Amino acid sequence: MQLTDNRRKIILEVDRIKAYIDALRKTFGCKIVVTIGSWDLLHIGHLRYLIKAKSFGDFLIVGTDTDRAIKLYKGELRPIIPHRERIEMLSYQSCTDIITLVDDVDEKGQWQYEIIKKICPDIFVAVEDSYPPEQQMEIKKYCKELIVLPRQAKNTSTSKKIQNIVKKTLAHKLKDIEGELP
Repeated sequence: MQLTDNRRKIILEVDRIKAYIDALRKTFGCKIVVTIGSWDLLHIGHLRYLIKAKSFGDFLIVGTDTDRAIKLYKGELRPIIPHRERIEMLSYQSCTDIITLVDDVDEKGQWQYEIIKKICPDIFVAVEDSYPPEQQMEIKKYCKELIVLPRQAKNTSTSKKIQNIVKKTLAHKLKDIEGELP
């Protein structure tokens, strides 16, 4: 069951998502999968992960952290891509069914679980090392199953990509400066 108009995939109100999901469950018995991430600089690891997450159920809801939330837990230099563009990019992926923004992060950068508290997904999918064990226990309270996946492609972390770009740029600039020195 997939929406065909990409713009219709973006639903920002959790109550609207819940009503839609409740209808899918009641009418078609759909198994609902939820995952959440920042999806900054969308790359092959992200897409493999989303495809794998979708394979666990009938309908995939993708939460996308807002710019404010990402700044709280990744620092002021992130995100690279604004959340409006990130949710639009995700809407073009055939494996995604609903994309929403997630902004229920406290001032310490801790997620407050609003979407899974309201929707109670059948499955929540996470990447290893995304949530510490105590947070995984909290997540399990609001879904039937928590599936933790390994990273789907080596060395594709957005943070690592950014670090490599900065290192290469600085190394190149240093060579230029050294070449100019007497």
